[in-house]
Amino acid sequence: MKSATELSQIYLDANATTPVLPQAATAALTTMETLFGNPSSSHISGLKAKNLMEQTRVKAKQVIGADTGTVIFTSGATEGIQTAIISALVAAKAAAKTSLKQDQTYSLLYGATEHKAVPESLKHWNAILEINAEIKAIPVDHMGKLDQDFIAKEAPNALMICTMAVNNETGVYQDLTQLDRIIRQANPDIYWLVDCVQALGKTALNLANTSIDYAPFSGHKLYAPKGIGFVYIREGAPFTPIIAGGGQESGLRSGTENLPGMAAISVIFDMLLNNSQSMGTNQFADVDTLRAYQQQLIDTLESAFPAVVFNHSFSNSVPTTINFAIAGFSSKEIMDLFDAANIRVSSGSACSSKVTRSFVLDAMGLPKWQSESAIRMSFGPAMTQTQVDEACIRIQSAANALTHSCMILDSGEISDKQPLNGLVQLRSGPSCSWIYADQQSKQAIIIDPLPELNERLDTLLQCQQLELVAVIDTHGHADHVSSRQYLADKHLPDQLSDHLGWPQNCSNVTQAGELFEYITIGNQALLKVATPGHTADSISLLLCDPFSNELSNELSNELPNKSTDELPKAVLSSKPLSQQCRFAFAGDTILMGSLGRTNFDSSCAKAMFTSLKRLHQLIGDNTLICASHDYNNEFTTSLAAESSRNALLANTLNGQLSQSQFESLKAQLDSQLCDESGSEILCGALPANAAAKVNITEYNTESLSSALSAQQVSVIDIREPHEYALQHTSSSTENVPLTRLVQFIQQHQHQKHKPWVLVCRSGSRSMVAAQAMQRLGFDNIAHLKGGYALS
Repeated sequence: MKSATELSQIYLDANATTPVLPQAATAALTTMETLFGNPSSSHISGLKAKNLMEQTRVKAKQVIGADTGTVIFTSGATEGIQTAIISALVAAKAAAKTSLKQDQTYSLLYGATEHKAVPESLKHWNAILEINAEIKAIPVDHMGKLDQDFIAKEAPNALMICTMAVNNETGVYQDLTQLDRIIRQANPDIYWLVDCVQALGKTALNLANTSIDYAPFSGHKLYAPKGIGFVYIREGAPFTPIIAGGGQESGLRSGTENLPGMAAISVIFDMLLNNSQSMGTNQFADVDTLRAYQQQLIDTLESAFPAVVFNHSFSNSVPTTINFAIAGFSSKEIMDLFDAANIRVSSGSACSSKVTRSFVLDAMGLPKWQSESAIRMSFGPAMTQTQVDEACIRIQSAANALTHSCMILDSGEISDKQPLNGLVQLRSGPSCSWIYADQQSKQAIIIDPLPELNERLDTLLQCQQLELVAVIDTHGHADHVSSRQYLADKHLPDQLSDHLGWPQNCSNVTQAGELFEYITIGNQALLKVATPGHTADSISLLLCDPFSNELSNELSNELPNKSTDELPKAVLSSKPLSQQCRFAFAGDTILMGSLGRTNFDSSCAKAMFTSLKRLHQLIGDNTLICASHDYNNEFTTSLAAESSRNALLANTLNGQLSQSQFESLKAQLDSQLCDESGSEILCGALPANAAAKVNITEYNTESLSSALSAQQVSVIDIREPHEYALQHTSSSTENVPLTRLVQFIQQHQHQKHKPWVLVCRSGSRSMVAAQAMQRLGFDNIAHLKGGYALS
């Protein structure tokens, strides 16, 4: 699947890895083809290989300023970290038998912002070697600087201390000379490891002038291949080989040496040392030039995204890293946006890509939203002015695309804004806000607004030029503060409403002999139904097709003393609500995979029993239910779908459970909730089978191309409009963003057997969407495995 709008790649994730420079790749290939001898062999080929290895070792020591000490070649930084920690802890264990106090508890110290390879290795080998020391994190301040008072206090009783020269997420550097003085004043004998991976080529190193015992480095962070690295060991520092065997590396690290990797990194060393024979078009930029590149990128980010916030100071960080967050956007949203623009950035450490927030920024005390929204942009010293200029143009283009989705207010290249017509689901974590817009009347309603989405909701209304009819909560929320009042004050300052936002100026409709209040949005009606249970004030809001315009005779008979002008506006629905209702916004009464909890002070299981039956009577089995929370990424559900996996709900609706039996079983369900202090308040217990996934048909590029050629399937791109606008394939028949998936499902209830293939950036979103649709009866749904990334 080829994109209809091909964009060249802009790579700004150098702290994760770097491309191998042509000179380094050529050196590695030449070594594999002509200088392939084993350095341990005594013949000429072996001697030449050994000479290359030793010349590379000499250069390594020059680059890091280590005219004394030992350099051992490794597979990378993680091996170097293991080597250092094992060497130090083995020595500490031996000392424990002679010089350490037996009745004293010792500690192992590491910086709170260290790469996870360090604390995890400390924990592992501390347990394996039975050192049983207490592992303590050294705090940092808001600038990322290590707490020197903490070090001075704890180091006298510590066996080892681990710090880093440059942080991989923020680029913040530590003053090694100052740390050296603090550490050695506190404990001259403590073993000191410094992770120097991100320092190579970005800041000057002179390890011989420090008392650092161990310093690991990695080649692939600076234009050499993966699989080559080295570790510096101070002269006199204890050492224990972690790989035994043939005695290579003078017995310090067995295993046949990675000569092609050494040849490649040797070229990089030449560039760092300004050796003329390796210079050329890829000459490394100096610090001043790199700082100018950084400033140009910062200026572009500030211009493109006025709400950008930088997560670190540039006064104590290297010039090749920018860590930022954009208010109102999650890190995933910006990642997806930049990826669509073919800009490669990271949401944190590439080694921890599944983490949803940054422990580094948490340690620095930054606000939660900045940690959750953090984006890391990084480049290396081979960056050129042309590349920076191209990156800045592309960043601005990505920002312009957001106007297409009305996610920011600005004028840009993409001026044809995606019209909003129908239902949109916006999320912050598992919490959901819903906005329904009628494009013809330019009216909208917002249900369960979240404070994290204030700016986005406001921007959407302004950009689409929508008149807000009402902003309503389905109940008083326990896990967050509603932003209803913020939006109401701004857009509905004169509207009179109840505490949930339901307008006083509303109409009435009679359905099955019962009177309901409703308001209109365009030609749709939003009907309010009291559904207490989860909370005493819980309501459900039913979005329905327009009602009849005939005045209800029943209502007139109920109010015989009122004149026609005094009667509330009321109509009689001509057909059951279950046939008119499109969406049921049921708050937390019905959750995907569960029922809302009923153990709050304002909850009542007895009332929920009645409310469930009432909802079923009104909306039937197949109306789409839009909940306030989506803990399993299922988007929407129906009573039929929930009853198929929720016996408590099914037996309530089919009359097999009495009220008292429901109350008893509901109490058992709620007993699974655990409300620990500081943890997220769940609005319903989620049984283990609630998130059971279904098998989905998966296409690869070849099989999908064949299916398209045979006109057997239709492709739907489920990325957001701004992603789609930046880059999409000609084979995509429709763009259905995940935020509008529920609207699509409702519109295609009669096409559940149609063969659709969902496509996204990586295949993750398309798989989740396909599973949600299949659970609702779309039995011919499939997705493209690996998404556009592997197509």
